[in-house]
Amino acid sequence: MKHCKRCLLPESVEGAAINTQGICNYCTDYTSEKEESYNLKRQSREEDLEKALKECRGKSEFDCLVPFSGGKDSVYLLYKLKYEYNLKILAYTTNANIPNLAWKNIYSTLKKLDIEHISYTPSYGFYTKLFNYLFKNQEERGAVYTISYVYAPLFEGDAIRLAIEKQIPLVLAGYSPGQPEPERMLYEFSHKLLRQSDWTPPALIKADAFSEEELKSFYNAKNYSADTNFPRYLAPFHAWEYNQAEVMESVVKHKLVASSRHANPILTNYPINWLCMYSDLKHFGYNPYQPEFSALIREGKASLLYWQIMRPIVNTMIRKKILLGREVTHSLNWLNLKEQDLKITLPKGAYDPKW
Repeated sequence: MKHCKRCLLPESVEGAAINTQGICNYCTDYTSEKEESYNLKRQSREEDLEKALKECRGKSEFDCLVPFSGGKDSVYLLYKLKYEYNLKILAYTTNANIPNLAWKNIYSTLKKLDIEHISYTPSYGFYTKLFNYLFKNQEERGAVYTISYVYAPLFEGDAIRLAIEKQIPLVLAGYSPGQPEPERMLYEFSHKLLRQSDWTPPALIKADAFSEEELKSFYNAKNYSADTNFPRYLAPFHAWEYNQAEVMESVVKHKLVASSRHANPILTNYPINWLCMYSDLKHFGYNPYQPEFSALIREGKASLLYWQIMRPIVNTMIRKKILLGREVTHSLNWLNLKEQDLKITLPKGAYDPKW
């Protein structure tokens, strides 16, 4: 399979085309004018963010709530908010499928920054049942998209409910540029999404496999009265200048995590992602995270050399289920799945709530 020489994008990605010079259409279309337009939008968001960080102070016991996974971005976000903005922060973790390395980062960062933390452990039975069902019934964009965009609204909803309960005015998430899907968020969850929408995936409602009580795990704004004080939900790295390598270096430099290994996004991601990547490599032939990292490389926010080295190593581990790729086998066993169960059965958008 051909890959773009500038950003490593595989030619089989939907919409991608690689010319005779080995450069993809996204790189050739990425002009200085587009970069300037992006920077203007980013600066506008940064102005709004600075205002929000100033105005949130003193309105509640905590100025902001930060969903905390133990990955490099959420670690660095806590550091900036604590030392550069002097905010009173509540860190929040949904304790589901978080790897041991990320937990070590969570403990070391909380101790270093002296930040209060709440961890919520959801029903084990519900989460394993949900993952099992989703792998067997993926939508056409594959496992990473299906799992991520059903699972993420669960912990996002948990954070929003906690912020409402504690009257915290801001939820600040450590999404890097390119996360999540632009249709869901470009810097901020919309007013309608937070105040009017039911986040329950339609395909789960139709499936008749989950009880009404289980589906209540998803956030539903309609459960709140009109006079509820909803928080704003922002992604600061969509407003601040962002560089993946600098973030990784910074969290080690400030001794928030033990080593560069602890800052590696490959090692701190949810273990179930290895099975997601295995399924998508099987169905599509390329790593599903490659378009995201290619965009970061194209925009100068991630290292081309780093991903030139890591991409084939990671993909080999996944395909052969060796070293870190052994998580593929662990997740199959955990969820009582066989390889033939990893199926795409639903159309694009089947799980997308009607925002």
